[in-house]
Amino acid sequence: MEKENNTIKEYKYKKKPIFAFCKRTFDILSSGIFLLLFGWFILLMVLIKWLEDFHNPIYTSIRVGKNGKLIKFHKIRSMCPNADKMKDELIAKGLNEADGPAFKMKNDPRITKFGKFLRKTSIDELPQIWDIFIGRISVVGPRSPLPNEVNEYTPYQLHRLDVKGGLLCLWQIQHNRNDLSFDEWIDLDLEYIQKRSILLDLKIIFKGAWMVLFDRSGE
Repeated sequence: MEKENNTIKEYKYKKKPIFAFCKRTFDILSSGIFLLLFGWFILLMVLIKWLEDFHNPIYTSIRVGKNGKLIKFHKIRSMCPNADKMKDELIAKGLNEADGPAFKMKNDPRITKFGKFLRKTSIDELPQIWDIFIGRISVVGPRSPLPNEVNEYTPYQLHRLDVKGGLLCLWQIQHNRNDLSFDEWIDLDLEYIQKRSILLDLKIIFKGAWMVLFDRSGE
């Protein structure tokens, strides 16, 4: 048990080697099949993004993976080319709407016109299928945070790095996810880590796919 914000929170990490093997096998097969079937579509979206402003259409970010290892994380760029510099300016102006170390704005001025479409449809996330295939992240797992965010983590929050990060997580399938606090987000990640199983992963995958295709209530 660990003390967090004057309360006691229980957390116990348990290794699951058989589950880890099955999970990695699923990651390779599912991402490989997806790339074979829809790789052309990802390339088409990348081309359209390049035509929007003629800058690098792929956004490469350094994230923190399992056990604090730094990994490269890819997306189709949905923001203007100088988004990182603008982020610092927005933070300095006190416009961060998140209550934790992560940055969040409902109407982020850095997002481009085509970028709004990419984000609304989650198409901007598709290059991460390659990251899954080569083993940097998994289909399901806590979202990999930025290094500067991890620098502000408490010992309790650092436990979300006990497992490999993922494309989908328990937080993303909550209908009220945008109303949840950062601490509640962390609690959901640690709940997943403790309860992780093949059935839970499948539940997150199917519900996540349903919400992307048919239910945008979490936006």
